[in-house]
Amino acid sequence: MNNFSFQMSTNYVFGKDKHKKIGELVKPYADKVLLVYGGGSIKRNGVYDGVTASLKENGVAYIELSGIQANPRYEKVQEGIALLRKENPGLVLAVGGGSVIDTSKAIAMGAATDDVWNFFANGGEPTKVLPVATILTIPAAGSEVSPDAVITYQGRKLGYSSPQIRPVASIVNPEIFMSLPKNQIANGVCDMMSHIFERYFTQTEHTDLIDSLAESTLKTIMRNALILMKDPNNYEAWAEVSLGGSFAHNGFLGCGRIQDWGCHGMEHELSAQDEKVAHGAGLAVLTPTWMRYVYKEKPAMFFQFATNVMDIKPERDIEKTINAGIDKLQQFFVALGQPTSLRELGFNENSPLEEMAKKGAGEGFLGNFKPLYWQDVLAIYKACL
Repeated sequence: MNNFSFQMSTNYVFGKDKHKKIGELVKPYADKVLLVYGGGSIKRNGVYDGVTASLKENGVAYIELSGIQANPRYEKVQEGIALLRKENPGLVLAVGGGSVIDTSKAIAMGAATDDVWNFFANGGEPTKVLPVATILTIPAAGSEVSPDAVITYQGRKLGYSSPQIRPVASIVNPEIFMSLPKNQIANGVCDMMSHIFERYFTQTEHTDLIDSLAESTLKTIMRNALILMKDPNNYEAWAEVSLGGSFAHNGFLGCGRIQDWGCHGMEHELSAQDEKVAHGAGLAVLTPTWMRYVYKEKPAMFFQFATNVMDIKPERDIEKTINAGIDKLQQFFVALGQPTSLRELGFNENSPLEEMAKKGAGEGFLGNFKPLYWQDVLAIYKACL
């Protein structure tokens, strides 16, 4: 196990009706907030009314930025930064899923600069960041507890990480998720599982405790996801899945180990190329193929996954056990209604796969479990067709 430091400063508030307490949570930070959300769903399901009523009751004024879309765009971030300049709120309040929250984080980074994209492209730390609070409406990205954000601009989809953008407070009310369509449930589950995979598959030795916690979280998410596909109104199943999604990405399951993040890097090029590609669906296609491509780098890790997570009966033939585990994972994705090929996502032999692979790998490589140079990324893309 490697040395590590872990701190999650987010005040994580979980349970029924908790979104109606948002005014109390943000009042210590600001008397005026920028309220950021997506389409009209929060108005149809009553969340908007509960949030704005709570803000008013606690004397917190608000201005609004709506229309945030999936695969969040930098142009919307710039629109939010312009509102910061004009209205001078003290906090950015995101009511939505990962796209809304990531947009809000990027807006908050614009408190002292107009060129937020520079941080995504080149790194560094902004001199001032407004606090961010969230009310989660789609459990998937884990952005409600993470120091990360992903934004799309000019054909690139890039991530940024800093403790400055980890939310100061986040509310997770499983009741809100009951109106989600099944494809969003499936995409969210695949995303949160991938957040665990990116940490779980490591070359670092002697990580038994975190391994076991990651395995338990994966099994809990999978078991309850299948319940939700049949009964989307099951509160207890939503409670397990949404809590699992938060723990998948709050950083704890990555403690003491070198993480991978190759699949996320490859998927970002898919959804940057075609914004209609859902992040979770892209990950569902890429992950099994990535596993088959890299498992020989450390077969014991994938044997452990097959037996401990996928409940494959161990055989003397280690590779047979490993491949059975990968096959069963893919079958789980299919049970969620997810695609199994890039062709199903609209890609084919004429798609700019080589260009995407070179963009993804950059001048170096993606991932750490097995470094993926652009030729490796291209091979995985082709294997997914």
